[in-house]
Amino acid sequence: MQHDEVLDGYRTSIDNIDAALINLLAERFKVTRMVGTHKASVGMAPADPDREAEQVQRMRDLGEAAGLDPVFSEKFLRFVIDEVIRHHERAGNGG
Repeated sequence: MQHDEVLDGYRTSIDNIDAALINLLAERFKVTRMVGTHKASVGMAPADPDREAEQVQRMRDLGEAAGLDPVFSEKFLRFVIDEVIRHHERAGNGG
């Protein structure tokens, strides 16, 4: 295959963006673990449907403003929320 410097540049950008996304998600999960620990310590439920609904709408709006499909934005956030709730449930069960 022929070497393509333009393609290499695009791929480097994609790799950098992917690394930033992973680091941001790791930071987000660090904070949500603290939320889960706090909720467990004060006897709160792991899930907060009202907060989740607000966040879903916020992500849809942000996605749309950024030129992303709002459905994709919502699916992405729901995936993250589900994982956060799983972590919170584990924290509430001694994990």
